[in-house]
Amino acid sequence: MKTLLLCFLSLFAALGQDPAKDKVVYINEITVEGNQKTRDEIILREMLFGAGDVVPDSLFGQQLEQSRQLVMNTGLFNDAEITVEEEGDNKVNIRIVVAETWYLYPVPIFELIDRNFNVWWVEQNRSLQRINFGIEFTHTNFSGQRDKLKLNAKHGYTQSYSLHYSLPFIDRAQTLGTVVDLSFARNRELNYNSVDNKQLFFKDPDDRFIYQRFWADVGLVYRPGHHLFHSFRARFQQNRIGELVATELNPDFFLDGRKLQRAFFLQYSFAYDRRDVRSYPLSGNMFSAEILKEGLGFYKDRNGLTLKANYDQYFSMNRHWSAGFLLSTKLSLIRRQQPFNEYRAFGFGRNNLPGYEYYVINGMDLVVAKAFLRFCLLQKEVRFGKYIPLETFRKMPVKIYLNLNQGTGFVNDPYTSAINPMSNQMLWGGGLGLDIVMYYDKVFRVQYSYNHLLEHGLFLHFEANI
Repeated sequence: MKTLLLCFLSLFAALGQDPAKDKVVYINEITVEGNQKTRDEIILREMLFGAGDVVPDSLFGQQLEQSRQLVMNTGLFNDAEITVEEEGDNKVNIRIVVAETWYLYPVPIFELIDRNFNVWWVEQNRSLQRINFGIEFTHTNFSGQRDKLKLNAKHGYTQSYSLHYSLPFIDRAQTLGTVVDLSFARNRELNYNSVDNKQLFFKDPDDRFIYQRFWADVGLVYRPGHHLFHSFRARFQQNRIGELVATELNPDFFLDGRKLQRAFFLQYSFAYDRRDVRSYPLSGNMFSAEILKEGLGFYKDRNGLTLKANYDQYFSMNRHWSAGFLLSTKLSLIRRQQPFNEYRAFGFGRNNLPGYEYYVINGMDLVVAKAFLRFCLLQKEVRFGKYIPLETFRKMPVKIYLNLNQGTGFVNDPYTSAINPMSNQMLWGGGLGLDIVMYYDKVFRVQYSYNHLLEHGLFLHFEANI
């Protein structure tokens, strides 16, 4: 009887096992093709597995697609395909075929200096004096190690010269990278204050330069995995303004009527990024945070401590529908008044709402929440053939999305709210838009939006992600 019972228990245990759980895939080798400039190890660094690894069969297909997305998110390729060749005994060979994008961009500069196209077109009357022109040399894969070199020379509204170099990996483990920035810029006109949530500008009548900036920045970037990023940066910055600005127009530009502002900055930032396509995500999430100490005591011109955090969530419901929400916050940990040039809160970068393109809202703290619903109207590949001399650009992937946007925000401004009434109150806006995504990471947006004042209009935005 005891023997019979043991036989039944063994049979029951065997029947309860799922054979698929025990099945594994052995990665025999991984080969890379199509990379004329990019080194193999830069591509292999993005794979979730390597040669000799053993992967559960139930996860293998998912990790293949995630690896392809990570390769594309480097920004080095127009396309990437990963195929599997079976060798028998659960062994497979992985073949990665990439189509490299164009890395060298020696392009002329013709850019608007205003925050968005509508501000330049409507409020600045399409003034050609508010345009920068020059040359920018950008190489996004300078030595084949995904290192970016950017040299910039501008004239026009702003006269500036800058150098940027970033190398993602300087160690054998490919976890530690470095970045260096140098920049000098000067203007004959500057935004010296904000009143009624509108930027005020002053131009020197004698055409002299009244605003000069110089900064030098060096940093380390630590990426221990595929989705986790740490950044440590140190900067020296020196700014100078004209005497009329400091003494009469806005003594709080640098505070206390200063004409010169010098400070050392220390910054630590953190990001955990699981978005599928970083330039235009459809699924996944990202959390980022930053703490910035402005002024280390060597000079008395600056003393600030700011904490920022962002969380983005994207949901792909099917091949046509997707949705998501974006959260942003800023907290000033040193509560004394900050200089005007560092008092930005709302209307710059990602801290904006649809329908508020014409407004800026300064303050110590902010919170912004935005949500959207998207529908893919079109997804196709445009082939130009021999009409385009560069083979890299003969195929242009195009996606067009119809989207519905809503958002709300709040800015705490304890110092200038008397002349900027949109602070210290809830703001909300939304609208309907059309997004055109070209070459994987070039996004052109057309939005018809409204705000809490029931103002409405058509707004244009473009993101090149170079």
